[in-house]
Amino acid sequence: MDYKSYFDIPSDITYLNTSGNGLMPSTHYKWREEREKKFFDIRGDLRDQQGTFIANVKAEFGELFNCPVQNLFAVPNFSFGLHTLLNGMPKGLRYAILEEDYPSLNYPIISRQLDYVSIPVNENLEDNIEDILQSNGIDVLVFSIVQYIKGIKIDLNFVKKLKLKFPNLLIIGDATQYLGTEPFDFLNSGFDVVGGSGYKWMMAGFGNGYMMISDNVKSMLYVDAQLGERPKEAMWSAKSILDTFFEPGHQDTLSHGTLLQSVRLFKEIGLDNIQQQLKDITQYAYQKFDERGLLLTEIKNRKVKSSLINIQIAPKHYDLLMSNGIKCFPRGTGIRIGIHLYNTKEDIDKLIAVIDKIEK
Repeated sequence: MDYKSYFDIPSDITYLNTSGNGLMPSTHYKWREEREKKFFDIRGDLRDQQGTFIANVKAEFGELFNCPVQNLFAVPNFSFGLHTLLNGMPKGLRYAILEEDYPSLNYPIISRQLDYVSIPVNENLEDNIEDILQSNGIDVLVFSIVQYIKGIKIDLNFVKKLKLKFPNLLIIGDATQYLGTEPFDFLNSGFDVVGGSGYKWMMAGFGNGYMMISDNVKSMLYVDAQLGERPKEAMWSAKSILDTFFEPGHQDTLSHGTLLQSVRLFKEIGLDNIQQQLKDITQYAYQKFDERGLLLTEIKNRKVKSSLINIQIAPKHYDLLMSNGIKCFPRGTGIRIGIHLYNTKEDIDKLIAVIDKIEK
């Protein structure tokens, strides 16, 4: 199906930069405009409904990704959520992180001088993880589900097997470059924590994010505070102690409401249909790039592939691509693209046509 009609994309633009910032459907813009008018209408009462509104966002988000509301926290972005999580974790844990993973993921662990080891990222990523876990006494494994530079995607079936093999291991995943590409079931995923920002494949712009946290990890967080006295103020009567850490103040209902619009769109279209759409286009793209020797070796050799692709053409050609209306971004040794439901095989053909003009 052609989903491009959901978006206002000029005919001279080929948008392949979801890995940097996902497009919003045109209905999102209309909803935001109407919402703002109603919100600032002095006769209205939307400004007094923040708590109820955020609760509804969480309920529908949790329904789509099988996460109970009491295990879901609405945060302004992934970084805020991760910092809050790490600040509440027990002391003395040993962490494992991936080399060259997203700075917002790795640096909070490094800067806190937590005990950690790094895992090399290549086509044997899952084997590398298991080798480290076997011999290093790791308590917490932290990684992006899709690596932001190379596009390596963790095998999600491997995560489930890993949890069975190491039941006491805490597994934390950043889903910013993943959620919104296929169905995802948090409770049965093997993850203890999955968080992310909504501005990429969730197509919800800035200012919204999510943290899905298992009961086990919830019981470990801010233990002294959870054992202490609850706030007595009526305005916080419905808040848990963890709510006061992850959702400490007023929430931006416009931003989180935009995330809700994406959730509803995904329900309407079906994440399984989006998965098939992305599979068709990404397979076509990988084939075209492989024919031209433009894939990273570690990506070419992996069975599990993502819709984030680092094309091995020199970053100096970025300006040429942009001048031809190809929205992308230089990362690492190449040019990074991200494919989403508004893309088509014709978009890949337009990109290839420009690449083929580059002097070898």
